[in-house]
Amino acid sequence: MTQTSQTAERDAGVGIGTKTVAVIGATGAVGAEMLRCLEESSYPTGTLKAFASERSAGKRFKFRGKDVEMQVLTDDAFAGVDVALFASESDISKQYVPVAVKAGAVAIDNSSAFRMDASVPLVVPEVNGDLITLQQKIYANPNCVAAIMVMALWPLHREGKLKRVIASTYQSASGAGRPAMDELEESTRAYLKGEAYPPKVLPHPYAFNLFSHNTTIGADGYNGEEQKVVAELRKIMGLPELRVGVTCVRVPVLRAHSMAITAEFADKVSVDAARAVLAKAPGVKIVDDREKNHFPMPIESGGQNDVLVGRIREDISDPTGHSLALFISGDQLLKGAALNAVQIAERLA
Repeated sequence: MTQTSQTAERDAGVGIGTKTVAVIGATGAVGAEMLRCLEESSYPTGTLKAFASERSAGKRFKFRGKDVEMQVLTDDAFAGVDVALFASESDISKQYVPVAVKAGAVAIDNSSAFRMDASVPLVVPEVNGDLITLQQKIYANPNCVAAIMVMALWPLHREGKLKRVIASTYQSASGAGRPAMDELEESTRAYLKGEAYPPKVLPHPYAFNLFSHNTTIGADGYNGEEQKVVAELRKIMGLPELRVGVTCVRVPVLRAHSMAITAEFADKVSVDAARAVLAKAPGVKIVDDREKNHFPMPIESGGQNDVLVGRIREDISDPTGHSLALFISGDQLLKGAALNAVQIAERLA
């Protein structure tokens, strides 16, 4: 992202841009971040179209100094659009992504609708950005956990050939959207006042509690979020046989997901080598101060573009010395969603 240079260009009255961009689901938690990331990005947006539900139609906001009016999505909404950023539910994406592509737009979809489609690249630019081409018309944004996790795993894989991943996640309310964030705030206030607060958005009380991720448990005992992470990590990294075990948990944090990871490699990767590799990895920031017990925290990763990585240490349960343990935290709304989508668009500019 090149916020400083973009701002300087606008102040100088140049770099206005020639591309037309549509953001679908613009009033949601991810959509709002897409608008902000797009405004700060190097993508040459000249015209912005913003689409939301009927109750938001007609609302106005500023984008790069210009008034933009929220519109209702229709089949003719994509005329003249170069890139369509979808921050919508899967059913909306399934209906309108083909419409956008037929109209000549490139669609970048944040839902799960196309992630496992063999014809659609599942892209994290720092990992498999070579899949971004002018010929490809649909790109899938990964699940937020997979997108954040792979930022740490990919550089280490290139160093030592990743064989197995065991992870536990600590997922914030932002992963379930603005209604879940509101529920966490409201239920916390009620709890502190000693008042009852029946959950409305999530299946269990959220204040001062944690629970298995709120997706359906499959016959294998894994919930839908865990199944997504396994499949998507394999696809993004091009490792179809990668062994992955993951437990996904919702925790009472407003924003940013955290993960405890144990990674096993074919080649031995020392703690020092891992630290050196991660320190040079794009989109990664080392936070690993053992003396001060300062490691990645959602309160610090929230609002950051970088994924924070720390607690880098040998896995003492592996006598071969081929395993590392680490802890990471990344903003689900940014690298886990909106930022990643805008970064894909930037590669197309």
